[in-house]
Amino acid sequence: MGRGVRIGIAGLGGMGSNVAVMLVRSGFRDLVVADFDTVDESNIARQAYLPCHLGMSKTDALASVLHDIDPGASVEVHDTRLDASNAAGIFSACDVVCEALDDPESKAMLVETLLEAGFTVVACSGMAGDGDANSIVTRRAMGRLWVCGDGVSDVASEGRLNAARVSVCAGHMALAAMHLAQGEEPRFCIQGD
Repeated sequence: MGRGVRIGIAGLGGMGSNVAVMLVRSGFRDLVVADFDTVDESNIARQAYLPCHLGMSKTDALASVLHDIDPGASVEVHDTRLDASNAAGIFSACDVVCEALDDPESKAMLVETLLEAGFTVVACSGMAGDGDANSIVTRRAMGRLWVCGDGVSDVASEGRLNAARVSVCAGHMALAAMHLAQGEEPRFCIQGD
């Protein structure tokens, strides 16, 4: 499973780092990851990092985690802030890209940039709080864009991110990316308007 498939992950926080771990644990061994941040103590609770990664770039820390899971994994790292000028080039060889950025403006810019460049994108929206895990779904928003989450909850209104709910949404993203990268329609997908 996953041979000859390359998946990109933009943003390596709670969502992106967990998506990457799920992909590698599922046999997908070729990833391109991008983030500009470093691991700090607040990341340990819901991200894939451990205390030994404190102070490391998230790209290097995640590559270390993924190589511990599968020493044969290929992890291309880009320790940079993604923008409209570099995103398409960074993910140029990817079959699908998972958008896992925190900032709404950055999320919108990345999705728009990648869709305009012809990429298939799995994005996330709405996984904050401790609400019903069954409210998190995968839906086809349009064309080559799938969105995972409840589409409603955000950190501003819910006040926090819950590790369990973030993991549920990350699972949705990983499954959608796996299916799409293999040329399949994501299963359990709600069709958009």
